[in-house]
Amino acid sequence: MPDRDGHLDDVVLGYDGLEGYLGSRAYFGAIVGRYANRIAGGRFTLEGRTCTLARNDGENHLHGGARGFDKAVWTARPLAGAALELRYSSRDGEEGYPGALEAIVIYRLTDGDALEIDYQASTDRATVCNLTHHSYFDLDGGNDVLGHRLALRASRFTPVGAGLIPTGELRAVAGTPMDFRKATAIGARIGARDEQLALAGGYDHNWVLDREGAGLVPAATLVGPVSGRVLEVLTTEPGLQLYAGNSLDGTIIGKRGKVYGLRSGLCLEAQHFPDSPNHPAFPSTALHPGERYRSSTVYRFSRVEH
Repeated sequence: MPDRDGHLDDVVLGYDGLEGYLGSRAYFGAIVGRYANRIAGGRFTLEGRTCTLARNDGENHLHGGARGFDKAVWTARPLAGAALELRYSSRDGEEGYPGALEAIVIYRLTDGDALEIDYQASTDRATVCNLTHHSYFDLDGGNDVLGHRLALRASRFTPVGAGLIPTGELRAVAGTPMDFRKATAIGARIGARDEQLALAGGYDHNWVLDREGAGLVPAATLVGPVSGRVLEVLTTEPGLQLYAGNSLDGTIIGKRGKVYGLRSGLCLEAQHFPDSPNHPAFPSTALHPGERYRSSTVYRFSRVEH
């Protein structure tokens, strides 16, 4: 994307080749599934049956397991315009999930500098499904994103306990470092003495979007103050996970040899809530035969002019 002076720069973290993505645990640019985020203890009960999943995050299941959708090579087909269809068939029992799942994801670049992502899925047996996009954004091309200013349309979040598993509470952000209802620098409060920040080592939480009805709604606005680049996120999902790159530690060599250090990128993952299969009060992620999973998220780019 061009900055306010027209200088082009890459705004997402990643690798120069396929091998890096297949061997990485950072999920750069990935389609994450079959279930994005965490499931407590790697298990849930669906229609009276206990399903046991791969545990790849301590005692918990994360982002689809040891070989989630991010490690699959999808079948690609170009569509009319600047669009690409990706398909993946997830077999019954893959990483412990019940049912064979047929997933379709379509990426579309618009003339308005937006990346539109449409997700669909169907199953032959009751299962759970929660897909998201896991790009790490760096709008300024600097060493970290602490100066980026973020606004979230969310007055509540899902606090976590040990293992970053939601407690089930929907807690108000008012008076906490989780309050991004007004644009605030990522680094302004990330080091605050706060139980939630201490548990995650920074921001790695799900915000409950202030929705009014169905359809696409504005969820987040991110501004790179140095470059003037702006990223807006719109989604049909009920939640959005902010991950501030807390685990990036300088051991990853990315695009064009760049070293990715602490908080060199951040993720804005539109999703259903973490561990929803174990929280009946959360929006359901169950998918049954004859139903169609559908979800859409838009990442729209622009610039702050002089």
